[in-house]
Amino acid sequence: MALRNIAIIAHVDHGKTTLVDELLKQSGSFRENQRVAERVMDSNDLEKERGITILAKATSVEWKGVRVNIVDTPGHADFGGEVERILSMVDGAIVLVDSSEGPMPQTKFVVGKALKVGLRPIVAINKIDRPDGRHEEVINEVFDLFANLDATDEQLDFPILYGSGRDGWMNVNPEGPKDEGLAPLLDLVLKHVPEPKVEEGPFRMIGTLLEANPFLGRIITGRVASGSIKPNQAVKVLSQDGKTVETGRISKILAFRGIERQPIEEAVAGDIVAIAGLSKGTVADTFCDPSVSEAMQAQPIDPPTVTMSFIVNDSPLAGTEGDKVTSRVIRDRLFKEAEGNVALKIEEAEGKDSFYVSGRGELQLAVLIETMRREGFELAVSRPRVVMHKDENGQTMEPIEEVVIDVDEEHSGIVVQKMSERKAEMTELRPSGGSRVRLKFLAPTRGLIGYQSELLTDTRGTAIMNRLFNDYQPYKGEITGRTNGVLLSNQSGEAVAYAMFNLEDRGPMIIEPGEKVYMGMIIGIHTRDNDLEVNVLKGKQLTNIRSAGKDEAVRLTPPIRMTLDRALSWIQDDELMEVTPKSIRLRKIYLDANDRKRFDKSKAAL
Repeated sequence: MALRNIAIIAHVDHGKTTLVDELLKQSGSFRENQRVAERVMDSNDLEKERGITILAKATSVEWKGVRVNIVDTPGHADFGGEVERILSMVDGAIVLVDSSEGPMPQTKFVVGKALKVGLRPIVAINKIDRPDGRHEEVINEVFDLFANLDATDEQLDFPILYGSGRDGWMNVNPEGPKDEGLAPLLDLVLKHVPEPKVEEGPFRMIGTLLEANPFLGRIITGRVASGSIKPNQAVKVLSQDGKTVETGRISKILAFRGIERQPIEEAVAGDIVAIAGLSKGTVADTFCDPSVSEAMQAQPIDPPTVTMSFIVNDSPLAGTEGDKVTSRVIRDRLFKEAEGNVALKIEEAEGKDSFYVSGRGELQLAVLIETMRREGFELAVSRPRVVMHKDENGQTMEPIEEVVIDVDEEHSGIVVQKMSERKAEMTELRPSGGSRVRLKFLAPTRGLIGYQSELLTDTRGTAIMNRLFNDYQPYKGEITGRTNGVLLSNQSGEAVAYAMFNLEDRGPMIIEPGEKVYMGMIIGIHTRDNDLEVNVLKGKQLTNIRSAGKDEAVRLTPPIRMTLDRALSWIQDDELMEVTPKSIRLRKIYLDANDRKRFDKSKAAL
């Protein structure tokens, strides 16, 4: 059967996963009466909750006797490690762009990678029925974007389709007709995307995606570059430097057929398949016939820009809510994650009780922490730090990001002010329709850590921020961080409402009455810039005049709830976030007040 391999590229929330759902329905990949979840490709719980694609996934449809393998790529730059490898598996790309928002930074990120590997794009303008749609301007923006990314003349001569993925139609005409469904898109894929290039020689394939299956063990997905492979065939695995990692036999070959993977008897060059049976081969390794001696070259991966420490939880409440607490299980879990996610870098600290985890951005690390706590892990994590570099002259260089913020005009002043405080330079300000403006900045990554929640507060939830790594530039100087100190518990026990009520004038609380606290745990935000130790366990003195029942129903101001993302960016360098399956607590690194004083003195001496 003839083959086509395509990737769908789009910015977060431009409708990429919904379009794939419709393609599967219309090509007959599932029956009319089959119940299928909406956004079937976003299968991971966190993907459904956050509404973003984190892991790349493959599916396939049959159209007019041709099998079309479709890879749904993450739109968020933090998961870019996935994107780079996927593009090496495909021969064409559908660039999906919102008819109102136009091309956004994440679109730019993935499209830049796609053009670099020589893919010829098809541009699909989605959500054409939006009342604020401006498809003609968006086409010009897409053309300008491609030109800025050094597209070739052939790549700039791209075909355009208009439509609505949600309503299941695409056409060369923005007005329709709609009754042809997505047939014009599938026809264009067959006509515009070349057949997979097949090399001569024995079986070779680069591992692109890795997953663990309870029945089949390690499953490696990739595109067969040359030759063919059958179950029980002997293969060897070569690392990037040409060393033999292992030899073994293929136990099963799985191909993507609609939303399911089915075992097949033979995989031929050009097809995207998953193989099982090997125990060590991983992403970017070459899986090949025993006669092959040279490894294939994998795509280079952009370096990590943010790092943080994952530390064994040593708080007084350690082990009370999670069952995976020791450094050994945390170490095994982190190294297992790094195997399949090449954009992550794990290093063990000297003490063996902590690990440095580096990634593309705080969102990627937050997703990893959230996944681990749901699996029953308990750990403490530090504030994210930016990975600095030294250039050849010994000058400190820091990562700079391109930031695009769409906001209502009335809030643009506060956004510009806050961004300039974070050492950002504004590069563009233009109206984006409907009394909104689009602001573009070049800002240091460390200034953006934690800005998302502050931005939403400042703009009453109306701003949309998108970021993309730009380059390394000389260090921009100090950026002022949090200006408030914290309220710390000076005893261990359960917080009492009466004590919390009496402390309200000291600052807002971040805990509920009845919550377990310990010495050195952060329970509130101080109204001043210094830290203050307080007693939240102090109950009311009972006498024969003031009985237990009288006026005990104190009215407390609701506490500020610290979500995982918000807490990560809010804590300072001398603080940690304790993460368990049930709770997120904030604490000082040194729980004892005397230890903190000693640490402050030694820091001042430096």
